[in-house]
Parts: sequence; structure tokens; C-alpha cells
Amino acid sequence: MPDTTLTITAPCHFARWVRLAILAGACALTAALSGCAGTGDNAGSGLNSSSVDWRNSADPIGSFLARSKNGAGLLAGDITHPLALQALTQLGIRYRWGGKSPETGFDCSGLVLYSAQQSLGLKLPPRSYDIALFGSEVSRTDLQVGDLVFFNTLGRRNSHVGVYLGNDQFVHSPSAGGVVKIEDMKLAYWTKRYNGARRL
Repeated sequence: MPDTTLTITAPCHFARWVRLAILAGACALTAALSGCAGTGDNAGSGLNSSSVDWRNSADPIGSFLARSKNGAGLLAGDITHPLALQALTQLGIRYRWGGKSPETGFDCSGLVLYSAQQSLGLKLPPRSYDIALFGSEVSRTDLQVGDLVFFNTLGRRNSHVGVYLGNDQFVHSPSAGGVVKIEDMKLAYWTKRYNGARRL
């Protein structure tokens, strides 16, 4: 008799478990999507804001990914600098050493020279330490959106470059296996390696 009871109630327990698993998955997805849109510490910076809320889209994940690819929804309201805007349109493009276009991928200097050419009509040299000779020097306390920020990542000055976005954020093409992304300059890794900035 106990075996019969177990056989009869097992499907009910299994069905309840499946429903709970589906509900938990739906809650996790909702939390993840809400986390992408949360303002967190960037409240007022606009880095996670937009005039159109992607969460209200019929396809929120597709909408968010498409807007992230071209930088929409990640732009601070005051980011109007053409170089910064152009660099942000390359988010998600894969890193490639020596790469200088979205089709081939970018290394750090490739992203900067492509963005400068497209947005400002400037033709910059292909190496970050040569790019560091252009423009005027800017102190860290005077950084503005669109300034170039330089780091020592290979044991020599200005071996890495990115474009400053404000609020200690910069966009860059980091390293092999990575993609163009936004980073926080306050992280210990970048703070230790910061070399300076230039304004074109």
C-alpha cells in the first residue's frame, strides 16, 4: 500500500516542483533585466538611462542589446562630444591586435583612431604612445568627456588608451578575448596604471 501511495502522489510533487522552478526562473530573469536598467550609483549620470524605457518594449532583451550595441541607453545626457559618441557605437566589437575597424575588430589605439577619423576627421597614428603626443595635456581633475586617457599596461607609459565618458568611466578595447566596453577608472587596476590624459 505505501508503494501505491508514493506512485500516485509522485507526479503531483514533480508537477509542483516544475512550476516552482519555472516561477523561480521567471523571477530571476525579471531581476536580471531590472538590474540592467537600474540606476545604482550612476543616478543622474545617464549611463543607464534613456528617453525610451527598453523594458516596455515588446522584445526587451533584443531592444536592450540593440541599443547597447550602438551606445543608446548608455549615454549620459551631457555626452555630446562626437569622439565619445562614436567610440560608444563600437561597444561589443571584439578585440583584435592591430585591428582598426568594426569589421576587423579593434585594439585600443585602433578604436581611438577609427573614432577620431569618423567623428572629427582626424588622422591619428596607429600606436597609443604616438597618439599621446597629440593635443594638449589635461590633469585628472580637469578631465572632460571626449578626452583620451592613457595607461601603462605593458611596462611602458601610454601603452593603452581609451576615451573618457565622465564620472570616472571610459570606453576602450581592452585585450585579447575581450570586446569594446566601458570601465571604471576608480578600479585599483586602472588607478595604479593611469598615466595621464590628452585633449584633441
